[in-house]
Amino acid sequence: MAMKLPVKFGLALRTKLILGTIIASVSGVLLSLLLLSAPLSGSLSESLTEPVQEQGPQWGMLALIILATVTLSWAMSYFVTRKLGTSLMALEIGLLNFKDNDFSISIPVSGDEQLSALATLFNESAASLRQERQYIYQRELLLDKVIQSSPNVMLLLDDDQRVIYANDAARHLFNQGTRIEGLNLTTLLESVSDELARALQNPKGGLFSLAGLDEGEDETWHLSRGQFLLNGQFHHLLLLKQMTHELNRQEVAVWKKVIRIISHELNNSVAPIASMVNSGRMITRELNDPKLKMIFDTIEDRTNHLSQFIFNYARFAKLPLPKKSAVDWHKLTEQLGQHYAFKLEGKLPDSQASLDLIQMEQVLLNLLKNAHESGSEPDGVSLSIETSTLADGTSGISIEIKDEGAGMSPDVLKQALLPFYSTKQSGTGLGLPLCREIIEAHDGRISLHNRDDVGLCVRVWLPQ
Repeated sequence: MAMKLPVKFGLALRTKLILGTIIASVSGVLLSLLLLSAPLSGSLSESLTEPVQEQGPQWGMLALIILATVTLSWAMSYFVTRKLGTSLMALEIGLLNFKDNDFSISIPVSGDEQLSALATLFNESAASLRQERQYIYQRELLLDKVIQSSPNVMLLLDDDQRVIYANDAARHLFNQGTRIEGLNLTTLLESVSDELARALQNPKGGLFSLAGLDEGEDETWHLSRGQFLLNGQFHHLLLLKQMTHELNRQEVAVWKKVIRIISHELNNSVAPIASMVNSGRMITRELNDPKLKMIFDTIEDRTNHLSQFIFNYARFAKLPLPKKSAVDWHKLTEQLGQHYAFKLEGKLPDSQASLDLIQMEQVLLNLLKNAHESGSEPDGVSLSIETSTLADGTSGISIEIKDEGAGMSPDVLKQALLPFYSTKQSGTGLGLPLCREIIEAHDGRISLHNRDDVGLCVRVWLPQ
């Protein structure tokens, strides 16, 4: 703790009190002597006009009296005001430290009742300010931790478009994780895509799209801008939020609602039709008419097909939450190999994962089925499962299923994970969307990519 010495301007209060006491004492002594010497000399005027030689002893005595009075007054004043001076000096030093935002100082509680009360009040104020500063500091640390951990990109710029503050997501987006404070926004935009640069140069915010990696799904972002005045200077806040997942979830939620409504209405119609078919068979059984039998068989066949169709869509709309348990990868791959042939690449993870075994088996079977139906040879289908760590340090499991088929066009890649979209003549368009629903329910992600040479690669990432 560094104490700052006060700067003196003129006489201190204690000095003024001592001088005032001395002057008052001397004046009182002089006045008393003059009043006492007047009767002894006949009159005050005669006493003052007498020759100095005749009054020499009297003036000497007067000088000694005055000197003794001054000395005694000074000593008594100095002794009486010593605590006042110390307290005022300590209070002045403490207030100077307050001015410099240093609240660590405390002053001694001493002196009379008023000085002690003043010192106590000062110490209580210092303790309150220290506690408030500690609370603000802890809150700033918490706020900085939250901002740094946020997936949203945050940039704070000054009027010269220079970066004052950036969170971890911004550093990874613009400069591969290294610090960007102090750099100009124009310099940062030189290393990003043209779509992102145009969006940030636009003075207005809103939604914009960025091309996905490896011909994948386009990414939707939202840009919001803010401006505020701090320390006499305008600051500009840019917030970038990844909206792709959120928009996809909302779109899927709408599809599920539509499916539930359609399934309900169709079931209300299919159930009476199936009942009427059975009743018709019973009534016309004695007629033994082949045409009637063909009609009833056709109605029953199409009714069963429609019921199965409704069941498949309802399963997508009413997907239960995953019931996670320990999954042995060696056992799971053996079960998958009983349904579809594949080549296992790499070594399986030794650690078990916490997943819904039934749902995850359904995902992998569907992906292997698609790989075999892609036109690839059976020995061209491969499966790899290995541990993986993301850029933010999150550990998980990476699963890749590759084939040597025809792959997918860019347009198909962008829509393959959407419900009801299918390139198969008899497909329902629910296979990959159902896989996506299951994986995202496990807090994972799925992506499709055309391989460099031939075929398609489906990547699944699941948190450990």
